[in-house]
Formats: sequence, C-alpha cells, structure tokens
Amino acid sequence: MPFGEMSITLDDVACLLHLPIRGIFWSPQDVTEELAVELAVDYLGVSQGQAQPHVRSCRGSYYKLEWLYDIFVHHRAASSWAYATRAYLLMLVGSIIFADKTFTLVEARYLLLFRDLDGCSGYSWGAAALVTLYRYLGDASMYSCKQLGGYPTLLQGVLKVDDLRPILDELTRTDVIWRPFEDHRAWRVFDEICLYRGCLKWGETVVPYLPDRCLRQFGYRQYVPSPPLDCMMATDIDVDWISYHQSVVAVISSSTVATTPSEVEDGYLEWYYRVSHPRLVPPHRDAPRDVPVPVYDAGSSDPDWARVSTLIRRYLRQVNAEEEDPQFSDLFEALHISRSH
Repeated sequence: MPFGEMSITLDDVACLLHLPIRGIFWSPQDVTEELAVELAVDYLGVSQGQAQPHVRSCRGSYYKLEWLYDIFVHHRAASSWAYATRAYLLMLVGSIIFADKTFTLVEARYLLLFRDLDGCSGYSWGAAALVTLYRYLGDASMYSCKQLGGYPTLLQGVLKVDDLRPILDELTRTDVIWRPFEDHRAWRVFDEICLYRGCLKWGETVVPYLPDRCLRQFGYRQYVPSPPLDCMMATDIDVDWISYHQSVVAVISSSTVATTPSEVEDGYLEWYYRVSHPRLVPPHRDAPRDVPVPVYDAGSSDPDWARVSTLIRRYLRQVNAEEEDPQFSDLFEALHISRSH
C-alpha cells in the first residue's frame, strides 16, 4: 500500500470464516487418475463405471463440483450419511477455500482429508485457506494476471485483479479500519498464534507468514521488520508451528501498543519506499519512476473524528476538489478541524 504493508492474517480467516486456525498441517500423497477413481468408489459410494469416465472427462485427478452435488443429493435421499457428508464437504472446500481459477473443479486428493470424518477437525483449516490464497496472490502480483483463485472474500474486495489494483493505490492510511473485528471478539477471541512468524504449509505449498510486517493490524506500532523468511530453507515447519510462542514474543517485544491506529516508528516509511513497491499500477512510461515518500500529519487520535475526516476527504477526492476552490472551502475547513481532534 502507499502507506506501508498490510496482509491477510490468520485473525482475518478466524473472524471471517470461523475456521479453526490451530491444528496440524496436511501432507498429501500424490493422486493419479486411477487412484482418484478408487477414492470416489471407496469414499463417495459411486460405482467404478460412474467414477472412471467422470475422472477421465476432467482430464486429470479432479472431480467436478456439479458431480459432487449430485452425489450428495443422491446419498442424502438414501440416508447414506457418510458418503453424503464427504461429498458435501469436498464440494464446500472446493468451491470456497480451495477454489481454483476454473471455479468448477476440485482436486481429488482433497478427498483424503475426509476419509476419517471424526478426525478431519484436527487440521488447521484456517492455515489451509490462507496458504491457498497466498499462493494465488503470488500469481496475482504478476501484472499479466487477470483473475484470482482462492477465497476472495478474505480480501474484502472485488474479484477482478485489474479493478482491484487502482483502488488499492488510492487508499490512504485513514481509509483503513486497522482492527475491524474488535466488536466481534465476543464470538471470536483473538488468538495469539496469529502473531506467529514463520512458514505455513498445506500440501506441497509453503508460504511465509510475517505479522511483523503488518503490526498495525494487531494494534501495535509498526517498526522496520526483519528480512523475509526463505521458506525453501525451512526444515522444521511443523515444530516451529507447535512452538509458536517463541516467535510471538520475538515479534511483539520490539514494538509497543499503538497510540493511534496507523502509527509507525520514525524511519519506517523511508525504509519501505526504499525496499518495496508502494504502487501496484505501473506509472506511465513518461512519468517519473520514483515515488516520493508521503508525509502524514499526526491525524486524529479519536476514532470518531478520524472517521469524519476519512469521509470528508473521500468525497473531496471523488469530486477532484481543490482547496483554493471557494465552493469547497467549508468542507476543507471541516477537514482540518476533524484532523486536529
């Protein structure tokens, strides 16, 4: 963002999806087309004559979501609850947290997650959702990418990447509700494991999870973070995840609780503009490549006044208002008043 880094966190997943974030990571076995057929026969209750042509039509080890729905309806009517439950759960994760860019298929290997229906709650489903989204966000960072997989609700935004980039570039730090779930804590208490710094793993996909780069989302003042992790060199991810407390202490010991929602340490923005990319949309070829480091005033310390300031500024920006224009003088005066509170 123009004002620093933000990320989708484990806390976002827990509060928006109510998925468990504690649990074990999953390491799947490879699934061939032949095994995909066997899994469908054993765990979805279909015949080999049904499963074989279906898997072949998917051109890989996949099942169609529509096919799973038909299986679910059939077994529900026959009171075959184990088969119906597996078909429903596979359809659910395939269309939500594991959604790919086809939005019609789900990988057959995910059926292995539901072999034991009593034990499938032991997985870290929140981490699974986040790892999948991070992987697709990595693709979306390439400017040629036009579409995003994973569960886009976690982005709280539009689906098309082309539409999202300029919106993000226009954001300011006061447009952000840094801690949107504080009114939700009666239903979802904050879990300190969300401040774990390390690698998350789901299947063969390993991604870095770095809350020290988005501390304002946890109510802490943002400092210049440590260099990012090289997950290719990580060897004890499961052990690090279990012993998460050590990394949590390391993350928050270098910071203090923020006095204003968007507070950063001196020098943070200068560092950020030196090492990162504050804009998503490339500048016009004739425009200067260097983006000046923004200078922010202290802003309002009262959240209500901060909201008033944001709404006024957003309207002035929408109408391309200039401060010298007399028809907007009252609004600019109100903006300055709101910022001083």
